[in-house]
Amino acid sequence: MFGSRRTTLLASAALVGGAVLMTACQDTQASTNSGAAPGPSAATASASATPSSGAGAPKGSEATSTATKGGATAGSGADNGNGERKPVGQVCGANDIAWSTKSETQAGGYILIIAKAKPGITCTLPAALPTVAFGSDGTQAGPAEQAVGKQITLSGSTTAYAGVNPKSTSANGGKELDSIIVAIGDDDPNPVSLRVGTITVDKPIVTNWHTSPKDAVPLN
Repeated sequence: MFGSRRTTLLASAALVGGAVLMTACQDTQASTNSGAAPGPSAATASASATPSSGAGAPKGSEATSTATKGGATAGSGADNGNGERKPVGQVCGANDIAWSTKSETQAGGYILIIAKAKPGITCTLPAALPTVAFGSDGTQAGPAEQAVGKQITLSGSTTAYAGVNPKSTSANGGKELDSIIVAIGDDDPNPVSLRVGTITVDKPIVTNWHTSPKDAVPLN
């Protein structure tokens, strides 16, 4: 890449140098023919043809900016139709959230995932399953519910819950693991690893996000 840039720079320098040499030759011929140096009007014309160094630069007030926080990008707002701007919500990323887990015995035993926004952050959990994976092969939990839930805005003390059943089969065997990987969707760039104690994993399932822990029981 650097070799290509250097070749381009050298070629540009050669073109500029050639243009200067041609201009110098023309000026010399003109001076020889007229017998006099160019007058002030020529200098003025040359100065007026030189573009201003600030021409075409965008003004700060015309720039549109976005801010990235955690695992998602939040825009400055959207036009609501009457010329005013309304805030655009930020989708949560895993690193926007303070995580914890709890082992529950109901429904044969499951892991309750507890999610709260970190201090100063307001973000939205989308109406979709959390992404929960197990082991080095990334075995992913399937849906424990037939329909997706509602999106949940996390801020302050608001808490969201999802239940994970690591073994939805009745057969013996499975992978013995002690942690789970959690992300907000498959594209979350910052998934987190949560310790859960030793569990047996075989066709795991996970619920949607809920605002009540009793709604986050993963039933087969």
